[in-house]
Amino acid sequence: MAAAMVTTAVQQTPTIDEPVYVATATDYLREHRLRYNPEHPPLGKLLIAAGVAVADPHYDPSYTGTQGDVGRHLLYESGNDPWRLMLWARLPVIALTLLFGLVVWAFAGEVTGTAGGLVALALYAYSPDVIAHGSLATLDVPTAGFVLTSAWLVWLARQRPWRCLPLAGAALGAAVATKMSALPAVPVLMALAVVSVRAALPGTGSWRRWRWREARLCLAGAAVVALVAVAVVWAAYLAVDPRLRFTPTEPVPAVPGPRGLLTELLPLPDAYRAGMRVQFGLEDYPWQGYLFGHVYAGALWYYLPVALLVKTPIGLLALGTAGSVAVVAVRRLRSAAPYLLLPPVVLLAAAMTGSRDFGTRYALFVPMFLAVTAACVRTACRAEHRRRAGTVTGVLVLWAAVSSLRAFPYYLPYANEAFGGPAHTHRVLHDSNVDWGQDLGRLADRLRERYPGERVWLVYKGSGVPSSYGIRASDPREVAPERVHGLLVVSDSAVAKARGGLAELIRTSRAVDEVGHSITLYRR
Repeated sequence: MAAAMVTTAVQQTPTIDEPVYVATATDYLREHRLRYNPEHPPLGKLLIAAGVAVADPHYDPSYTGTQGDVGRHLLYESGNDPWRLMLWARLPVIALTLLFGLVVWAFAGEVTGTAGGLVALALYAYSPDVIAHGSLATLDVPTAGFVLTSAWLVWLARQRPWRCLPLAGAALGAAVATKMSALPAVPVLMALAVVSVRAALPGTGSWRRWRWREARLCLAGAAVVALVAVAVVWAAYLAVDPRLRFTPTEPVPAVPGPRGLLTELLPLPDAYRAGMRVQFGLEDYPWQGYLFGHVYAGALWYYLPVALLVKTPIGLLALGTAGSVAVVAVRRLRSAAPYLLLPPVVLLAAAMTGSRDFGTRYALFVPMFLAVTAACVRTACRAEHRRRAGTVTGVLVLWAAVSSLRAFPYYLPYANEAFGGPAHTHRVLHDSNVDWGQDLGRLADRLRERYPGERVWLVYKGSGVPSSYGIRASDPREVAPERVHGLLVVSDSAVAKARGGLAELIRTSRAVDEVGHSITLYRR
């Protein structure tokens, strides 16, 4: 997994979100300002800052512009090597992703034993979505991994509540201090803390025979998780600026009604609550989505489950689904069911209500928890059937591994075999599922090797600057169609949503090549 992620990190140019996070991390490091990217709390960017500190880039704190402008200026206009800076920014996330693999192994091992732990670890290590996003300087894998870690520690609290619950609160706080999408997990893990403390109390018997002392201890367990989580969020902001000065470069929208009231009631820093208002503003924006060849306005409630079916290896889907059934149906596993199923179900339900159908990165906790539940399949079987179940499990794990290896090094556009593999993902999904701007460097190499000296017309979806990679191209949308001759190069997300003149240009061109399963080259 480390080899796959490092190789991917070395070969890929910045994705759309990365320059913003890297520039914000640099500003944290050099200026200690809560200024850019308020819609995401600081902790994940402080992690990225550890790599930025080693890269030691040139940075102009007086540069003015949007957070996107600052990111481009840092990478391409300040004398820095974008390849070197992005690699160092990505390495801390890669290291953390590998550590979350140990959490998967430990969690599954606690529930099912050593063999189950190894099954879960193998499925995690070969998960294309986790590899793809774990090799980027983004916040999705850290958030999902911290939620998983918190659930594991709350499970361990059934034996050692007062040692594990503060750690569970710290992991939960780390998730909430990385992305606000983790907030729905807070009441879930507080409720599970009550269950764990109740299970740890001796001789409590039925839930009907509660005593006041037991109730106080259970509620104290939930309070510990919540209070430590809140403390971690405050600590993340204080680590950036001990005086908590918040000076956003872009306007923060007002949010009326219940959402605004909820935001104001949270015991969190002003900058966090302002970030929530920015997120609510983004949710109100009329985004476009793309699913199975159809462009639509708004969001589809079933988008994420369908996208997960496309982008999760069939072996992991089969074992994870069977394990989810087993953990509910088999008595000896049933105590683990709330810890394995409730966090991902609640987070997925919350994500399905969002307005941005941009990719499975909003639900990376699903393959992580599926890997753990998959370990339950063999354990759920009777002794006489375990050998056969072990064989079937091994075959499905091998299938998932081979499917992942076949995608190397193009993990971002992965799709499983039922949907044609990575080469066909762009036909059913778009954006960070396929084409997030990651292949600009590969495109430069392809043009240099196969099409030297040819006229290039480029429609690129991403935050990279083509000229910085030696690509000399014009935008075909800015001239009359009859002038567009030579190579027409279009990001697959732009192909998916093409309308009007661009759609006509594509229709009247001949596809001759592709780069990274995310960019198509046409001959005109």
